[in-house]
Amino acid sequence: MREIVTIQAGDYANFVGSHFWNFQDELLGLTDSIESDQIFKSHGLNMDVLYRPGETQQGILTYTPRLVSMGLQGSLGSLSSRGTLYKEIQEAQVGSLTWTGSVTTQTSQPLQKNLFLQSLDWEENTNVDRSGAYDNAQNEAHAEVQDKDIVESLENEVQYWSDFSKVHYHPQSLYELSGLWTDSKDFNNYGIGREAFSGGLHAEQVNDRLRFFLEECDHPQGIQFIVDDSGGFSGVAGEVLEIIADDYPNIPVLLYSVRSPDSCLDPSHRKLTIARRLHNAVSFAKQSALCKLIVPVGLPSLSTSKMSKYLSLEDRKPYHTSAVYASALHSISLPFRMEPHGPSAQYGSTSGALNMNDLIQILAGQGRQNMVAVLDASMPAPALTSNGFQQPLLETLQPLTPETAEDVEDMQALESMIIHGAFASGSERASVCEVTEAVQAAYTNAVRRPKFSHLSVAQCPLPIPLPYPSIFGKLVGERGELFNTQVSDSSSSRGSLEVHSVPMAARLRSSIAILPFLENRLQNLRKLGIARGALGSEILGSWGFGRDDVEDIGETLSDMVTKLNPISEASSDSD
Repeated sequence: MREIVTIQAGDYANFVGSHFWNFQDELLGLTDSIESDQIFKSHGLNMDVLYRPGETQQGILTYTPRLVSMGLQGSLGSLSSRGTLYKEIQEAQVGSLTWTGSVTTQTSQPLQKNLFLQSLDWEENTNVDRSGAYDNAQNEAHAEVQDKDIVESLENEVQYWSDFSKVHYHPQSLYELSGLWTDSKDFNNYGIGREAFSGGLHAEQVNDRLRFFLEECDHPQGIQFIVDDSGGFSGVAGEVLEIIADDYPNIPVLLYSVRSPDSCLDPSHRKLTIARRLHNAVSFAKQSALCKLIVPVGLPSLSTSKMSKYLSLEDRKPYHTSAVYASALHSISLPFRMEPHGPSAQYGSTSGALNMNDLIQILAGQGRQNMVAVLDASMPAPALTSNGFQQPLLETLQPLTPETAEDVEDMQALESMIIHGAFASGSERASVCEVTEAVQAAYTNAVRRPKFSHLSVAQCPLPIPLPYPSIFGKLVGERGELFNTQVSDSSSSRGSLEVHSVPMAARLRSSIAILPFLENRLQNLRKLGIARGALGSEILGSWGFGRDDVEDIGETLSDMVTKLNPISEASSDSD
């Protein structure tokens, strides 16, 4: 087996991760349910790639994500850092100092669980059948709580990523950086994150947790790393990446640097704007130097993007936007979990299995060796045969990576694409063979086509769990079908009660479309951090970067630009 260990660093990364693991949990539930569609029962995915079997001290068998999640103190909401399955003694706070003076203790009441989390507890502690009837008479009042009440409460009350998580976590999975509280406004740059993590025992504690998961793997295929790089956790991620590079040099890292829409806005204060732009350059350069493939994710406005044609979401809600990004990351991860077929095997429920290193070699190991990928997605993906009002499927793929160029012609482009749960036409599911032939025909007739494209296909669509936000528009049907007239219901948007699954398409591509993203970071670093009298040199110094360090960061960014556009850097050097 080819296991994957997942790391999540920072609040928004954990929002994305919470949705990601909800998808996995939903798949597991649908696989075992006698009432679910056969397409979920025969999904052809090996869930052991992401999960680990275990056993509590009471002899109860467990199945939990192979995950290390990091957040600020207090960021877990009502969730215990030990999870809910294992009853173990809480570990001592790390980084404590000996103090001989007087001590006062301040305690706060545990956070009240929302309606969704309460419903999970009721299901755990009572015998509940699928109709919602409780065997225990004293819980009859709880049985009256309907799913629509839960969905409504989540739409209005989510504050923490744990508020909508339906997954059990291992005690080694959840780590809070003690001494740094979740409402800290100053934890907002690479330097402060690096300094905070290197102090105390944080590095040792996180490494122990990472080692726990990696050393029980037989053949780890890689690390899926999701980092909220808009603030201090970019520095934390940089330190963790250095640990991985030192201790596990042969395990590739696929890094998603994610940002919420509100973190993409420039501050109004000039000094803060300079700091933000320098942070963007430093964070990206330092992280990219320590992974095999990096994928920037996070548009300034997801709600107004082309991606949202069939969606109805609010940028101000991380609960909404992270759901879209998690859907795309789930899709990209499917080939890593597909059961491989021999060359003579007929099409089954999947095709195009890849391991993580295969993907990295396709995108970054050949040609220009560009290791910065653009993430595109189509949600819900249209049917293979257009009904007249729909765009062809390949044309609906829209970037979730910011600052990309549109409609660029790149004869050297490389890509890996996954399509799953697609309809052939109307509401008829397409076979793996039909999807493959349709994509091949589309590229044969396309004016622009990549130099190389790998296609993975799965029949299983994206399952929509109950705590998924109500972000689908009124043109989306129960199975993700797209209609040309609105579905008749009173709500302005549709959620998990109305939409049970959706077809998806997602793509990672190595393309010159990423050049604006790279050039903006290089130009900002040169102008604000390297040039004589640069306004940001003092800021970089306060983050622990000397002149040589900053020039090295500039060289890293310059090399990335040169790989994609040698003329640009040659022109810059002559200037």
